[in-house]
Amino acid sequence: MKHYFFFFTVLISLCSIAQNKTIAAGEKLVYTASYNMSGLLTDIAQVKMETSEVKTSKSTLMRLKCTATTFKKWDNFFKIRDLYESYVNPKTLTPYLYKRDISEGGYYKFMQYKYNHKAKLVKSLKRKKRKDGKTWDENKTVKINASTKDLVSTLYHIRNLDIHKASPGDSQNFTILFDNEETTITIKYIGKETISTKIGSKECYKLAISVKDSDVLKGNNANLLWLTADANKIPVYAKFKIPVGNGELKIVSATGLKH
Repeated sequence: MKHYFFFFTVLISLCSIAQNKTIAAGEKLVYTASYNMSGLLTDIAQVKMETSEVKTSKSTLMRLKCTATTFKKWDNFFKIRDLYESYVNPKTLTPYLYKRDISEGGYYKFMQYKYNHKAKLVKSLKRKKRKDGKTWDENKTVKINASTKDLVSTLYHIRNLDIHKASPGDSQNFTILFDNEETTITIKYIGKETISTKIGSKECYKLAISVKDSDVLKGNNANLLWLTADANKIPVYAKFKIPVGNGELKIVSATGLKH
């Protein structure tokens, strides 16, 4: 159960260099996260993905915010209060600042990335709590590839991919930075499938997700993501299998869409 939200974000976190034709400020997607409890899928948390406009002295950015919160009845069992956010160029979704503030069952970690894209460097701050409640900081400078991004900005980049041009079986590798390490993710296009959701029956692109040289996600084609096959490419459903079990992510509502 540890780092529970990480597995959700991996399922919907892929990288692409493209112009933003899909995401607008004011979008809000709400999901229910379920986990296999004693053989039964049980709703344990709410996940939200929200976008907003942020003006600075030099430019206007888009804030991409993702949160995960356990429902109250599960707080005593395993309380989750996670915040992931990335501040990006609204035209390209190129990230400038990333923050991750997670609290999961007594485990706490804060991560911050400041990007220097010209130098291909990230200034990283990690903050954790000791057993006595006091925090300690670790500062690093991390080299990255030109296309490497954080979880949140890649989460939205996937929706700008030209999936309609892909053929079933096509796959591609992408790179994310997580806990100061670059991680390779592979996405494979399975094909189209129509599924029933709380926002209606949707024709979707069905994708399989895997992480290279990692046991974060288990099984062959066991981690699947469905994106609506329209101009919004909304993630509406996901299935995942991890070392400690399996679960699902189902959309509840989608508002403020660009198209």
